[in-house]
Amino acid sequence: MLVLDRVGKTYPNGVRALDGISLAVAPGEIFVTIGGSGCGKSTMLRTISGLDPPTQGRVVLDGTIITAPHEQIGIVFQEPRLLPWLHVADNVGFGLEGYPKLERRMRVAGALDRVGLTDKARVWPRELSGGQAQRVAIARALVPRPQVLLLDEPFSALDAFTRADLQDHLLDLWADLKPTLVMVTHDVEEAIVLADRIMVLRAHPGRVYEEIACDLPRPRDRQSAAFDFVKRRVLAALDRSLDRGAPTVEEGETRAAAGGGLWW
Repeated sequence: MLVLDRVGKTYPNGVRALDGISLAVAPGEIFVTIGGSGCGKSTMLRTISGLDPPTQGRVVLDGTIITAPHEQIGIVFQEPRLLPWLHVADNVGFGLEGYPKLERRMRVAGALDRVGLTDKARVWPRELSGGQAQRVAIARALVPRPQVLLLDEPFSALDAFTRADLQDHLLDLWADLKPTLVMVTHDVEEAIVLADRIMVLRAHPGRVYEEIACDLPRPRDRQSAAFDFVKRRVLAALDRSLDRGAPTVEEGETRAAAGGGLWW
């Protein structure tokens, strides 16, 4: 279980990026956070990863307080960040240096097969398209089999067709071992395609505004009435979260989506 307990983050310049974020993410859950610019989405991921510890509260994974990068927490950034001096297969296997060669080779081959890049194992990162490079980055993050994988808008720089393709690849990889996924995105449809639960953040500082369950069967039909209903719920929550005159949610009073009506 991944738990954020009243997490806050204030930077040295006085900017308060997060204020009292509390949530629990179940093992194997896909939890997606969405919100306007400046709401602290990426800051929240960095606090979970241990790269940028909170200034208030704590992040806990299965009873361990996270204060530094942890072997059971992987992260994928907006850019693939592949090592240009290593072939694709060596990039994927970079985190497996302590494993026996045969196991490392089998894990890398399996990961490349799952993302459809077996034929790219010996090419250089510069020879890949943007979508292929991000598939390699996701495979590299998952091949050590972390309990938690964090994704910071990993598809934001890609065209719509490539994004949809990579969403499917991500779900295929997740289905193998069911790690906990915590993702941030600006794309409402992407959130609904992937998430079991969607959290809308309100900005200045980042606070939980609303949580929306997304229990549609997979694979999800973007054209269905059920998908459209959830989409409108998320858009409504986002719109309200950006209204500075809207009431805030006090600690312990996170809005529940169940039974909530649309407002237009």
